[in-house]
Amino acid sequence: MKKAIIIGASSGIGRELALILSEEGYTVGLAARRLHLLEELKNSLSGPSFNKEIDLCDPTSSMNLIEELIAEMGGADLIIIAAGVGSINPDLDWAAERETIDTNVTGFAAAANVAFLHFTRIGRGHLVGISSIAAIRGGRQAPAYNASKAFVSNYLEGLRNRAVKAGAPIAVTDIQPGFVDTKMLKVKRPFWVSSPREAARQIHRAIERKARRAYITKRWVLVAWLFKILPASLYARL
Repeated sequence: MKKAIIIGASSGIGRELALILSEEGYTVGLAARRLHLLEELKNSLSGPSFNKEIDLCDPTSSMNLIEELIAEMGGADLIIIAAGVGSINPDLDWAAERETIDTNVTGFAAAANVAFLHFTRIGRGHLVGISSIAAIRGGRQAPAYNASKAFVSNYLEGLRNRAVKAGAPIAVTDIQPGFVDTKMLKVKRPFWVSSPREAARQIHRAIERKARRAYITKRWVLVAWLFKILPASLYARL
C-alpha cells in the first residue's frame, strides 16, 4: 500500500488532499498544529491513517516529529507540505511578517529537508510543496508572503536539481495556486476562485503525472505569464 504524509492536513487544500489520497488507497499520515481537527478528519477517511501534532514554527521539534511519523508509518512514498500562513499586512506589522517567515520559510525548509533526505535514503520518492502564484513577483500588501512563496518555489527547484544531478528517482513538484476558497483567502475582490476540493483534484492529477510545476487552477498559467512579462513600472501600480 502506498504511503503519503500531508503536513498541513487539518483544513483547506491539505484536508481535501488527504481525503482524495485515502480514497485512492494510500495510507495517510496527517500532520498539523490542530490535533482535534486531525482526529475529525481521521474519522472521515476511507483507509488507515496516522496523526501527528506538528507546528512548523518550531523547526527543530517539527523535524524530529516528521521523522517520528515516517518511522511510525514504516516509510513514506509521497510527502506534501501544504502548511503555510499569510496575511494582508498594509501596516507592515513585524509580528505578522515574522510569523510568515518562520512558517513559510524556516518551517517549510525544515520539513522539506527531512522529506528529501528520507527519499535519498530509500532511493525514491515524491516531494510536493504548496507555493503560490504570489511567488512570481513581490507584493506590497503582503511582502513577506510573496517573498516566502518565492523561497518555497526556489528551494523546491534546488532539491529537484540535486535529485537530477544524483540520478535519483525523486520527483519534486511545485504547486502554485491562485485564489482558493480557504481561510487564507483575504483578498477583497478575488477572481477565478477555486473550491478546495477542485484545487485538490487538480493537484492530485499533477502529482500523478509527477509534474515539476502546476498552476491551480490551470487558467492561472495566464496570470503567471502576465506577471512574468509585465514591466516593473506597470506592476507596481496594480
